[in-house]
Amino acid sequence: MIEATSCGGVVIHRGKILTLYKSYRNRYEGWVLPKGTVEAGETHEQTALREVLEEAGVRASIVKYIGKSQYNFTVPEDVVTKEVHWYLMTADNYHSKPQREEFFVDSGYYKYHEIYHLLRFSNEKQIVEKAYQEYLDMRSNGLWGKQHKYY
Repeated sequence: MIEATSCGGVVIHRGKILTLYKSYRNRYEGWVLPKGTVEAGETHEQTALREVLEEAGVRASIVKYIGKSQYNFTVPEDVVTKEVHWYLMTADNYHSKPQREEFFVDSGYYKYHEIYHLLRFSNEKQIVEKAYQEYLDMRSNGLWGKQHKYY
């Protein structure tokens, strides 16, 4: 068994959530959140911010850690157990540019109820649900937009 760690972000701007559409050689298609593998010497926060920038062209800032998801998938030589650490993030505009080299063909910000139905994986839906609830709580308490952690 191979263990892998990734980090990603649920980026919210004005109540809408960033998502990417990946189309990989007719074998994989669907809407996903930006995430990727931790590189040597990187913190989880740095990885999450870098992946959002690389995959979506979005300069985001971390608001808070929102949890992790785990799943398994099979590669020809083994089974991979992946752990993904997720961060609630904010951006200061709606601009995004999908990373073609990683087979992302579209990106954009969508309303919660739209993204919930667009996302392909249930673990990402659960993270979005948790992140969006956190966003709503912070906004209703006047905290959204007041404090951001930059890494």
